[in-house]
Amino acid sequence: MRWMSLLQDIEALEDARFDGTLLGQFEADEETTLARPIRFSTPTFKSYATDDVKGCSKNSFPAFSVTGSACALDCDHCQAKILEPMIAATTPEMLDQKVRDLVLLQGLRGFLLSGGSNRRNEIKYERYYAVLERLKHDFPHLKIAIHSALLDERRAKLMESAGVDTAMMDVIGAEETIRDVYHLDRPVADFEKTLAALCSTQMKVVPHIVIGLHYGQILGEQTALDICARHEIESLVLVVLMPFFARAGKFVTPDAHAVGRIFLEARQRLREKQVLLGCARPAGMHRRIVDAYAVMAGLDGIAFPAEGAVQVCKALGRTYFQEHACCSIKIGEAAPRQQLACAN
Repeated sequence: MRWMSLLQDIEALEDARFDGTLLGQFEADEETTLARPIRFSTPTFKSYATDDVKGCSKNSFPAFSVTGSACALDCDHCQAKILEPMIAATTPEMLDQKVRDLVLLQGLRGFLLSGGSNRRNEIKYERYYAVLERLKHDFPHLKIAIHSALLDERRAKLMESAGVDTAMMDVIGAEETIRDVYHLDRPVADFEKTLAALCSTQMKVVPHIVIGLHYGQILGEQTALDICARHEIESLVLVVLMPFFARAGKFVTPDAHAVGRIFLEARQRLREKQVLLGCARPAGMHRRIVDAYAVMAGLDGIAFPAEGAVQVCKALGRTYFQEHACCSIKIGEAAPRQQLACAN
């Protein structure tokens, strides 16, 4: 098997163990995979660097939380820890001033707006929309992405009218996961209704699926893929459960090879759509294996790629480029097969 032998020559993967059957399935689709450039996204959510890909010291695409570190759901898989690195913007005035300062001082090109949910998995953004409208008017180049949480068509239209470019949401395919992990009394159908509402707008809609969300087990991911395949989404982001953030003793790390099989299924189900590997996934050798699978599966992007990911691209002959932005949103830069420097 040619691809297996190519991986064995990559120093960062010398201790990795790959599923030969899965690699054979990836390699069988080699022609299609190598025809798709892959984007390495390095948003300024956190400090980042590998031997092959460098981050950006400027805060060119930060994340803001409208609730600070607070979240009423307190889901088992996250416990609101994902909000902690975000910049608090708990009033519209705070968001407006911080964005304007970053445009002036750090060349801000866009931002992610997020926050903790209420008990119904909703985020009340309405009081921020006037600020978003003014910011888009004053800085037309800004790209605004938002975590929508659950909503209806009316609220999706308000989001669109405020100037949001990209809307993101988690799609969950198992009632048990919604109940037990999210502590939420809402059906899978409400997640599909939200996706449909977002797709009724002109925003770019980028659903996320958390692989292994049910305590590290694979449950509902195929149903979530079914939901995404039924709607006119811009792209799909896959992330992998991180037990580091989860409630102690309840979660296991999802099997890396099972994650690779979800990559394969997603790529086959969504041939005409961009499928991306997002920021969240376990660290260490698990991350290196998962990222190698993402490259070989033909995924279109990886956020904060692990050591070895660029070397897999080079070994296979797959074109790659880098952007200092959230993987869910494009800012227009592309430099195939070379490192992009941070803009001065």
